[in-house]
Amino acid sequence: MNRFLLLLVFFVSQICVGQTGGRIITKQGQVSFFSHTSVEDIEATNNQVLNIVDFSSGEVAISMLMRAFVFKKALMQEHFNESYIESDIYPKCSFEGKILDLEQPLPAEQTKLIKGLVTIHGVSKELEIKTKIENNENKISFSGTFNLQVADFKIKIPPIVAGNISKTIEVNFRFEEYLPYEN
Repeated sequence: MNRFLLLLVFFVSQICVGQTGGRIITKQGQVSFFSHTSVEDIEATNNQVLNIVDFSSGEVAISMLMRAFVFKKALMQEHFNESYIESDIYPKCSFEGKILDLEQPLPAEQTKLIKGLVTIHGVSKELEIKTKIENNENKISFSGTFNLQVADFKIKIPPIVAGNISKTIEVNFRFEEYLPYEN
């Protein structure tokens, strides 16, 4: 499986071309989440997110390992992986979607909806995510914030800690890719 992913990354990186009409790949995008309750705040960041965007079709694909989320407290990270997300059973989160009404050529900045299917904990759910797309000289970035409902993904929270974890989780993302210079 790892060889397949490596081959995919190599293949896609070979076809990454200019700012429009091609594909870009971000190998180290960032996704973070935040849960706020009156008892405690929980937050984690994942800096190992693979993002592929095809500008000719507007298609987007994102994949990340759930174990790559880093928490401030090691015990939270352990509970997240073992008890809630069950990373041994459901190791990845993925998103496949399409940027709606993508402007071409890419302007310096545009905000668009990306509509697609997110899969977490073995459950898929359709989402529409408001995304800011920036095109600054030799760098393209995507960023945004959206909310997920824990119950939508059949994540079981034991009653004893239910007050510690929000039912709604705020998710933030940022993907940046420096483009090759064209002569």
